[in-house]
Amino acid sequence: MNLTLILFVALGIIGLIVAGIVISFFSVWLRALLAGAPVSLLNLVAMRLRQVPYSVMVDTRIKATKAGITLTMDEVEAQYLAGGNVIACVHALIAAQKAGIVLNWQRTCAIDLATKGSGKSVEEAVRTSVDPKVIDCPNPQGGRTTIDGVAKDGIQVKVKARVTVRTNLDRFVGGAKEETIIARVGEGIVTTIGSAATYKVVLESPDSISKVVLKRGLDVGTAFEILSIDIADVDVGENVGAKLQEAQAEANKSIAQAQAEIRRAAAVALEQEMKARVQEMQAKVVEAQAEVPLAMAEAFRSGRLGVMDYFKMENIQSDTGMRKSIADPDAKK
Repeated sequence: MNLTLILFVALGIIGLIVAGIVISFFSVWLRALLAGAPVSLLNLVAMRLRQVPYSVMVDTRIKATKAGITLTMDEVEAQYLAGGNVIACVHALIAAQKAGIVLNWQRTCAIDLATKGSGKSVEEAVRTSVDPKVIDCPNPQGGRTTIDGVAKDGIQVKVKARVTVRTNLDRFVGGAKEETIIARVGEGIVTTIGSAATYKVVLESPDSISKVVLKRGLDVGTAFEILSIDIADVDVGENVGAKLQEAQAEANKSIAQAQAEIRRAAAVALEQEMKARVQEMQAKVVEAQAEVPLAMAEAFRSGRLGVMDYFKMENIQSDTGMRKSIADPDAKK
């Protein structure tokens, strides 16, 4: 009796669990069944155990089925577990189908995963493929508002361009994004301005810039196809050539001043050296003059010089001094 009671209780508990599961998943299961995208209760339970939002998965598959796109629950669940946005993928696939763009689920999922964390989405990629977008060049968020180039005459030209692009879905996975397009267009504009003879040429025909840049094939290897490059604004900037010449002149002036200072210092040093040599020679003269009386005394003692000879020498020196004073009365004695 007790065993029978326990068996009935166990069966009752199991029945309640089964009923709870059926009630919990019944609305989702019934919705999928009525929408023509049936899914088994076992599959719903398995998704619940794998912590997959089964209701979202079922609704996504229903939306795709209603749009005429055949998807299995495994495909939808696999994209979710890979970190993708299944709702965005289905929306993009539907938009591509309505626009007549050939796009399958695998490529859609690949584009969705490629745009993850980039601020873009697969929906935007498909929408841009249908409706081209305009990219400002340069990007104002980068802190610059114009692309600056210098013509051959040294005048700076400031240009603002707008690039119309369309997404190339075949190259979207692994292709360069908008930053590369902006960088290439900016490089092409600077090169074109730099090859102009004068800034007036650029001002007279700004469309020549866009034509030259567009011929360079800037969209190679990118996820976009450039449809047009339009010059939105052209302004004349500074005379960079004159500033560079002025800076060069200032540098040459500084170099010349430095060299002159070197020469002046060398001249001062040489002057001081010559003064020192003069003082040295004067010292030698004084030293020689001091030896004259000694030589005369020695001559007196040895008898080589007499008193009359001495007086004659004194007379000659006196006469010489007198003549000098007569010839130049202002000369210092």
